[in-house]
Amino acid sequence: MANPPDGVFEIAKTDEDWKQTLTPLQYAVLRQHDTEFRGASPLNAEKRQGVFYCAGCGQALFSSDTKYDSGSGWPSFWASVEHAVAFTEDRSHGMFRMEMHCRRCGGHLGHVFPDGPQPTGRRFCTNGAALNFKPAE
Repeated sequence: MANPPDGVFEIAKTDEDWKQTLTPLQYAVLRQHDTEFRGASPLNAEKRQGVFYCAGCGQALFSSDTKYDSGSGWPSFWASVEHAVAFTEDRSHGMFRMEMHCRRCGGHLGHVFPDGPQPTGRRFCTNGAALNFKPAE
């Protein structure tokens, strides 16, 4: 899935609104395409059943059923919730990567790599700062 053709997302806020609703780290990651430090997120070690949501807009992004320990230092998943994320080409830093972002608000989540486990073979390498986790009841 790609960005909306007109570049407009379902959830749209001004830069000031995002700064008021997000922590400085969440703002840097979600709105400025920053990356948190490797191993910095407590969500990397999260093992409970539940759902991971976009910290920007609350969109359900990943089920704990698809989470695995990739050894990368970031929360990793082998699949996203259907129609929850979108992708764009990222050619920054002299390399080609697929950037992953929230389909609803456009927030930067991380990157997708072709070295994940089956059944998808993909690794959704995700910034924990871009996520909120809600355990199953």
